[in-house]
Amino acid sequence: MIGKLKGVLDSAGKDWVIVDVGGVGYEVHCPGKTLAKMPAQGQPVTLIIETHVREDAIRLFGFLSDAERSWFRLLQNVQGVGTRVALSVLSILEPHELANAIALQDKAQVGRASGVGPKVAQRIVSELRDKAPGLLAAGDIGAQMAGIGSSAPRSPLSDAISALVNLGYSVSEASVAVASVSEKLGEGARTEELIRQGLKELAR
Repeated sequence: MIGKLKGVLDSAGKDWVIVDVGGVGYEVHCPGKTLAKMPAQGQPVTLIIETHVREDAIRLFGFLSDAERSWFRLLQNVQGVGTRVALSVLSILEPHELANAIALQDKAQVGRASGVGPKVAQRIVSELRDKAPGLLAAGDIGAQMAGIGSSAPRSPLSDAISALVNLGYSVSEASVAVASVSEKLGEGARTEELIRQGLKELAR
């Protein structure tokens, strides 16, 4: 299985790129947000790859981070979500935005994606809230708590969640509380304030 491609961007289309690796061109399907961050044609590019093998084809899906690929996999665990819908969701929501939407049960945000109706949006926010608690938080918390990209620096959000978990709350409960509080306090909120307000949220 191909897990990573490092080469030169040969060309790009509406939902795909071709990465030239040593003279071999690999066609890779990507979310819109990933395509928007692609370098200019002829420039170096590295993509994290998810390989799907079928009887009649081998399809490659590319992402700029492990977190993106993890969400791509998780989304397909939801009934009614295949590769097309998963890419569509990741085309309008960054991983941290999707995590926030699930933590806050905001199906309207998820429903903005093409091909995602109200029922599918509801299933996504409901089912992934329990199946992927380690990814339910803003920023890179999900990656850190799931062991993905663990070299990334910790943030006040992840520290606050960790503190609440140490106090006996589940990861899911702590993630939802901190995500909600973070929305109210805005960027720059300190860990201590997130913990204090998070406890109030959990006490309701």
